[in-house]
Amino acid sequence: MHTTHRPVGDLLRDWRQRRRRSQLDLALDAEVSARHLSFIETGRAQPSREMVLRLAQHLEVPLRERNALLMAAGYAPVYSATPLDEPEMDAARQAIDLLLAGHEPYPALAVDRHWNLVAANRAVGIFLAEIPQELLTPPLNVLRLSMHPEGLAGRIINSAQWRDHVLHRLRQQVEATADPVLEELLAELRAFPSPPADTRTHEPVIHDSVAFPLRMRSSIGELAFYTTTTVFGTATDVTLAELAIESFVPANAETAALLQRAAKEG
Repeated sequence: MHTTHRPVGDLLRDWRQRRRRSQLDLALDAEVSARHLSFIETGRAQPSREMVLRLAQHLEVPLRERNALLMAAGYAPVYSATPLDEPEMDAARQAIDLLLAGHEPYPALAVDRHWNLVAANRAVGIFLAEIPQELLTPPLNVLRLSMHPEGLAGRIINSAQWRDHVLHRLRQQVEATADPVLEELLAELRAFPSPPADTRTHEPVIHDSVAFPLRMRSSIGELAFYTTTTVFGTATDVTLAELAIESFVPANAETAALLQRAAKEG
C-alpha cells in the first residue's frame, strides 16, 4: 500500500474496507468499542502499539504492512525481514530444500511475494527448455514466464483457461495485499495477447489451484498437472511469510510415468 505520510487511522480504515468489514463487526472481534475504533480511524484517538497489532491481526493484514501500520502510528516495526541467505534462516532454507527435493521427479519451485523465482528442484527444467535466455534472466517471474508469448504460453494446450486462472488468482492476491508491484504485474499480464480462438475449449474454468489442470506440450510428451501451494503457516519473519512453494502434481498416470522415466534417464 502507498503508506507514506498517511495517518494510521486512514490506513486501518482502508484495510477494513478492503476486507469488507463494518466498524461494528471489527470492533466486536477486536473487543474494542465501535466508538473508539471510529475515533482511531478519524484521528481523534491514538491507538496503542498493542491495538494496532490487534486490529491488524483481525484484518489479516500481511506482516510487511503491519510494520507499515506501526510506523504510521509512531512505533518501531516488530517483524523482521531477514534475507534467505542469512545464517538465521538456515533452518528455513533447509525446510525449503527438503520440500523441493522431496517432490522430485515432479516439478516444484519457491517464489516470493511478487512471484519471482527463489528456488526450484531439478524437475522444473522441463518448463525452462527452449525458453529464450532473456526471459530467464533474474529475477525470473514465473507468472510472466507462463503467459509470455515467447515463454510457456505457446506450449500450454489449454492456454485460454490457464490465462483466466492466473489472472483470477493474481486479482485475488492484489485485493488481499494491496501490493502496487502486483497491480503492475496484473496489468502487464492482461496486456499479453489472448490465446488463439482454437485453444478455447469448452472446459469449465474452476478457480481452484487443486482442481484446475495445466496441460502442456514438452520434449518428453504431453503433460498434465494440478498445482498446490505450501506456505509457512506460523512465520513471524516477513521474508518467510511471503514465500510460497508451488508444487506440480501429475494429473494422470501418463504424466507421472513420463517424468519418472525422464528422471531415470537423467
